[in-house]
Amino acid sequence: MMKTMERSFYSKTSQYAFFIVLFLLFTIWIGTERFVHFDMALMGYLLSSFIFAIGITIRMSAWLLRPATRQVVKRSFQNLKQKDRQRRNIRSIAKTAFENIFLQKFIFKRGIYRGVQHFLIAWGCMGSLAITFGLTFGWMHFELVDPETYVIVVMGMETITMAAHGLFAELVYNGLNITATMVLIGVTMALVRRIVNQDVNVTQRAEFDLFPLYLLLAVTVSGLSLTVSYVLLEGWMHHYLTLIHQVTVVVFLVYFPFGKLFHLPIRPLATAVPMNYQEEWKVDTKPCHSCGTVYSSTDQISDVQAILQVQSFDLQLADGSFLSDYCPACRRRMRVMKQLNMETSLQEKEKPISTINGMHLSGFSKERTDDYYQFPEHVEKELEKYKNTGGTKK
Repeated sequence: MMKTMERSFYSKTSQYAFFIVLFLLFTIWIGTERFVHFDMALMGYLLSSFIFAIGITIRMSAWLLRPATRQVVKRSFQNLKQKDRQRRNIRSIAKTAFENIFLQKFIFKRGIYRGVQHFLIAWGCMGSLAITFGLTFGWMHFELVDPETYVIVVMGMETITMAAHGLFAELVYNGLNITATMVLIGVTMALVRRIVNQDVNVTQRAEFDLFPLYLLLAVTVSGLSLTVSYVLLEGWMHHYLTLIHQVTVVVFLVYFPFGKLFHLPIRPLATAVPMNYQEEWKVDTKPCHSCGTVYSSTDQISDVQAILQVQSFDLQLADGSFLSDYCPACRRRMRVMKQLNMETSLQEKEKPISTINGMHLSGFSKERTDDYYQFPEHVEKELEKYKNTGGTKK
């Protein structure tokens, strides 16, 4: 059945994209109660959201096809199925998700300024995308119960009832304004840092590092301008600002899967690393094949070897072991010995060592024999007499 279905598509990626679109259409049908509550004013956002979903599917499929990613995912499913690891897996996922995704401690380790900047951009974007997709796909909408009460309807089901002019309602109405303000502050901090910091100026690329920030800035400024227009300016130029904001959002959603911002949806998969490769927190389990020093995780080393084998990197040694079976210190020692042609014992210990690059090094304090110097015959006879007389010339 599955094989027959796969032959109906150009590739597995196109098949996944097709089913993602079908799933979204089905959720729209349910969320809008058979398209009754569908807002035609959001059609531009809807089409760009479909392009966003297809682009994310393509990028995720390509990313998951990489040997390293496939091996990590395979290892994750294997570990999740093991009953003796369930408690540790749940604890590891929860700990990593809370620290690295919710609190984003990995960024705060690089500095408080960068941590705050990234925290505001990340959570501002996630909040904005959640609200945008919820409204665009019709997953949620508001219904008036009476002149003073609204109810939030999610996927066709009534959930939260709120006073139309209450504090909670104001927070809900201004959800996008709040998240947009977070992004605006974070993007401004990022741009200031990239302008002031000379080290960043040297390494950054305008098309990769700055363009996403400019795009986020355009989306947030145009979106907040809508609020300023109808709250403070009595709707002045509201129609034109709406069109400008829609264009910026469409460009942002189309660009998102194919630029630097793609790291946002794949970041949660970082929870697999400590779950798979740390039996205990920061405790190694793999002993070195040479010196016995533990230097890494056993699962991680076996996965590294499997990844390299798929990519046709032959790093297996003569004794059947792999280079990754040795600790970093032993690998450096082996590399030096290889460069000096000293993997085996020297045939002529008193002669200098011939290296791969043709240079000659001394024999490590070993005395050289006289025949190395290739003296003329009469000089060799004089040296022989000199040695026979005990080092005194008669």
